[in-house]
Parts: sequence; C-alpha cells; structure tokens
Amino acid sequence: MHGVKRGTSGLSLVVGVNKPSGMSSHDVVNRCRTIFGERRVGHTGTLDPMATGVLPICIGPATRLGSYLTAHDKHYRVTIAFGVGTDTDDAEGRVTRTGDVPPCVTDPAFAASFVEGLVGASKQLPPAYSAIKVNGKKSYEAARAGNIIDLAPRDIEVYEARLLEVREGRGDELPTWDVAFHVSKGTYIRALARDVGVALGCPAHVAALERTRLGTLDLEECVSLEVLAQLKDRAALDPVRLLGGRFLFAQDAAIPKVANGSPLPASAYPLYERRRSRADLELCACTSGVRESCTGPKDGETVAVIADNKLAALYGYDRARDAYQARCVFQTGVSRGKDL
Repeated sequence: MHGVKRGTSGLSLVVGVNKPSGMSSHDVVNRCRTIFGERRVGHTGTLDPMATGVLPICIGPATRLGSYLTAHDKHYRVTIAFGVGTDTDDAEGRVTRTGDVPPCVTDPAFAASFVEGLVGASKQLPPAYSAIKVNGKKSYEAARAGNIIDLAPRDIEVYEARLLEVREGRGDELPTWDVAFHVSKGTYIRALARDVGVALGCPAHVAALERTRLGTLDLEECVSLEVLAQLKDRAALDPVRLLGGRFLFAQDAAIPKVANGSPLPASAYPLYERRRSRADLELCACTSGVRESCTGPKDGETVAVIADNKLAALYGYDRARDAYQARCVFQTGVSRGKDL
C-alpha cells in the first residue's frame, strides 16, 4: 500500500476474538499480526492459555486504546474441581496437594447457598502464577524460576455468583461445580476457586474457564481466528461502545482542532450517551440508540470524540477551564465498524 510504513496496514480498529484453549493471549496477538499484516497489535485483558472466550484485540493506532479498555468488569463461566490443588490453581499446573472432599460439596442446595455467599467486596491474594509485576518482574516468571514473590492482597468485588451445576464425579473424575461469575477488574477466578477450596477444607482448582463478557463486549460478538482471517476489517467493532462512556461529535472547523489536540470549550459540545435499556429505545422514534445526556461533564471524565464517523480522540474534562483537554489523539481515526 503506497504511503504506508513497512509492517503497518493502514488499519485502525478493534475486534473481538473468541480465544481458543491452548493459546496464550500473546499467541493470539501474533496470529492477528499475520492476519492483518500489522505489527502494532495488542490485547486488552489477559486470558490464561487454558481459558477461552472474550479477548478484545486492537489493531494499528487503535492499540493506544488498550489502557482505556482494561478497567471493565467481567463475566465468566468456570468449572471448579475439588480434591486436587495445583501450583497454578488450574488444571495446567503441577499437582501440589490432594485431599478428601467433604460430602457437602456434592449437595446442590449447600453448593448454591455457598456460591451465593461469595457475592460482595473482599481482599484477594492473587495466584503466584499471574502477570502482576513486582519490582519490574512478572510474578509468573519468578514462580517458574522457583522464586516466590510476596504479592499483596487486592480489593476485588464479586457482583454476582450463580451455581449452574453440581457433578459428583465418578471413578477418576473429581467432583465439580459449574459457576457463573460477574466480577470486578483485577479479580482472579483461579484465586476464587482456590479460596473456595480453602473455605471448604479441601484443595480445589479451575478445571475449565470461559470469559463470556468483558464490559459491553459479549462472547456472541466475538469470532474465531479462522473466521477473523476471512472477515479481517469487516469484523471491526465500535470502540465508542466498548469504551462505555459518553461522547461528543466534532464537525467542520472542529475536526482539525481535534486532530491537533486543541482544547474544546465544553459549552459548545453537548455530551451524548448510548441508551441503556430496551425500554429507552422503545420510547424513542430514532433507531440510533443514542441520546443527549441530561447531566454535564464530570471533572476528569474521559469522553470519546467522534469525527467523520470514526473515533478521533479521547478527551478529559477540566472543570477549572470548563473545557475538554486532549488525552489521546488518533491521527488515523479508529473505525466504528459494523455496530453502526
């Protein structure tokens, strides 16, 4: 493509990949580099190699969205196996302990009540095999080298926990629970499984894990790598929706101002938001699912700026100046994809 640097595609977009088991998130990034002919590719929200499901991938200049797409809550479906613990707290790890499973684990009524009791805010000690950095070194790298990093407990919240199925386990099969979780950013499902076992007096680990939703991105919107190779940029999603915040429109003379990162007076740019419910949509004759916001900007709020039907920039509201200040400008606007 004339005028495009070597190793770049000229594309700027976000896609949703249904990550297969057995691939690391970085493996998926490398596959996407090949699919799009683009070296600038990044993921938002690491999934363990064993895990499957929702993995947003940013292509080209859209990789700068990465830090803005990682603060969302997440939904998972997990299988917790009882009676065996591993060094990674999942099925891929080395078995470090075994123990008898108390009879209450296979009682569906007990299991449902216990799972419901996991809802709420708490402190969680992350797994030793995690991507958390301490003094510049990733915890899992230290763990593989035989060193233990002292990880600090983190504030997490379980918004919803629902028991889906109890299996008693026959022969060599372990007893398991299938559980649907809705959790805050930074929550490790492997650590939840480990701590469930500790509370019940027996070791436990994650036998299977699927991320079904990240922020506003559902698993149904994600595609396999094979389908992505066929669709390519036709798989693009709307980054404004994925960001989940409010937005404004820049038109005419404002477009070059945004491209230059110039401040925008708040009084000249009304804020818009997506309609949240089906009832909202039914009350409106339009089909865009967008309405003008009833409240003004909040100090420090990040706002998406749309120009020429692309995500042109992210601005932050400065109350002292009553203006939006540039935080991240995309010289190649990020495609708003098929959502429109």
